[in-house]
Amino acid sequence: MKKPATRKTKPAKSQELNPDAPRCGLCGKKGKLVRTECCGQWICDDEDNYVLFSYARNSCHRNHRRYTLCGFHHGEGHPGDWQTCPKCRESFPAEIYVSYGTNEYNFVTLENPPTYEPTHCGACGVVIKLSDGGYSQGPKGILCEKCTRKVFPISKLD
Repeated sequence: MKKPATRKTKPAKSQELNPDAPRCGLCGKKGKLVRTECCGQWICDDEDNYVLFSYARNSCHRNHRRYTLCGFHHGEGHPGDWQTCPKCRESFPAEIYVSYGTNEYNFVTLENPPTYEPTHCGACGVVIKLSDGGYSQGPKGILCEKCTRKVFPISKLD
């Protein structure tokens, strides 16, 4: 008895022609890639996907440039390696420094990141993740979103 023919799927033309084509070092995709200015790694050339003021994290290139010590270090023109740069260390609270050095947007992560105490809302005491945003800072200290809204209520337009 003959086996029924199975349908074979072909790889994409670009993969078929060059299976060793570079991949994005963050998401693994092939295709429209560029090397980072900071560390020379292959990364998606996708900053055009970002919608201004959306705060979306849908761009490998933008995420590495904006949310890593590597991208910050290069953008500020600091000398030497970002991993041992005292200027980078002094530029952020420890919590953000650790996040920017260890998050998923890095090609290389910070070894032995410093420890830090979590940040608490100055009004209600809830823990705030500084690297995620959603807080305000002013004369009453750092406030969570909920307490910020109490201090600065959003008025409805008439």
